[in-house]
Amino acid sequence: MSSLPVVLHNARIVDGTGAPPVADGVLVIEGALIRWCGPADEAPDDPGLRRATRVDLGGRTVCPGFIDAHVHFALPGPVESPLAGAAEPVSYRTLKVIERLRVTLHNGVTTARDLMGLDAGFRRAVAERRIAGPRLLVAVSMLSQTAGHADFRLPSGVDALATAVTFPGSPAGLVDTVDDIRTRVRELVAAGADCVKLAASGGVTSPHDQPEWLGLRPEMIRAAVEEAEAYGGLPVAVHAIGEAGIAAAVRSGVRSIEHGYALTDELRAEMAERGQFLVPTLLETMIDPDPSSVPAAVHAKAVHWHRVAQESVARSVEAGIRVAMGTDAGLIAPHGQNLKELGLLVRIGGMTPLQAIRAATSEAADLCAVGDATGSLVAGKAADLVVCGTDPLDDIDSLADPAQVHAVLKEGRVAIDRAGVLASAGLPDLVP
Repeated sequence: MSSLPVVLHNARIVDGTGAPPVADGVLVIEGALIRWCGPADEAPDDPGLRRATRVDLGGRTVCPGFIDAHVHFALPGPVESPLAGAAEPVSYRTLKVIERLRVTLHNGVTTARDLMGLDAGFRRAVAERRIAGPRLLVAVSMLSQTAGHADFRLPSGVDALATAVTFPGSPAGLVDTVDDIRTRVRELVAAGADCVKLAASGGVTSPHDQPEWLGLRPEMIRAAVEEAEAYGGLPVAVHAIGEAGIAAAVRSGVRSIEHGYALTDELRAEMAERGQFLVPTLLETMIDPDPSSVPAAVHAKAVHWHRVAQESVARSVEAGIRVAMGTDAGLIAPHGQNLKELGLLVRIGGMTPLQAIRAATSEAADLCAVGDATGSLVAGKAADLVVCGTDPLDDIDSLADPAQVHAVLKEGRVAIDRAGVLASAGLPDLVP
């Protein structure tokens, strides 16, 4: 990588902190990092920058690389059955994951948190630039009790999660005692997990439970939180749809509630006071599964709970709960369309476009414990950025169109340059 900095100028900058946009901005990239970002009339003038490569962005908007805090790259989305992997060699499943990682990165997501499915090997391959993909954080497995949301054992005896979703060697997901969950969290730490994923309620797709049922009992959630804190303060993310599961998770001190559809005003106030995050995953609620391809009970759950979700999220935003963007991509929502979530946070969640972008950048970075490295266009952070063909503050839905994601940089390297705007920059490609 060239030691000379690159100066991107004539840019409208939305820095991800929630600050107003900078109309005439400059962003200086040096190696993998942002050296400076701000208004053109305040840009540093030093001998090093006088020799820098200058790139005119023609008034395009630059945002931080976006963060999806809830994805499942091991799942296929709507293109095929989630059980398809049970009939495939692990090598073939791996190659399909690689394509999902690539398309997600190319469409603007530079960091993603996989909340069940991928193991630490994928994270390492991305970090070493052996494959193209977002910076990965992995939960590896999801934990629930027997007959809970992690219990996908079919009447045939096949364990669908073990054979079709997670990869060989991943710790098992079922835990039925406090001692079980303490041991399993430690196994996840040993497996390289960046966070712990629990299920405190039933789920829409799981075969043995209902979303309103309590999943992991409060004493088990507290034990998991205690273990995660002891092992480096790993964030604990909790699938919780119904009120009982949400209450158990919130009051056990977890870091984030994933989904949170049946939040009450009392629980919203508690979450806001504790600084806990909500990851609403609205994108998946826009797609009810095909009734011809799923059991009738699963379809009925989806129709009911997706409506509840859409009616709930604006009240959570109004209550002051910290919101981070997550899509559940791979379950029902397709990979690569993650940024559709931004428009939904505005139209359904009542956020402003600036708030939605913050939820998908600096807020998501704080949730995922990577705020020191990425999430905003600030000196010293990674040069993760998206060059937009439109102004997303005027048309937030435009970011869902890959054609408007003109270029994506990750750690100062070009992941994709659809519009050729960085052709003269001399920046290296992300994957050689």
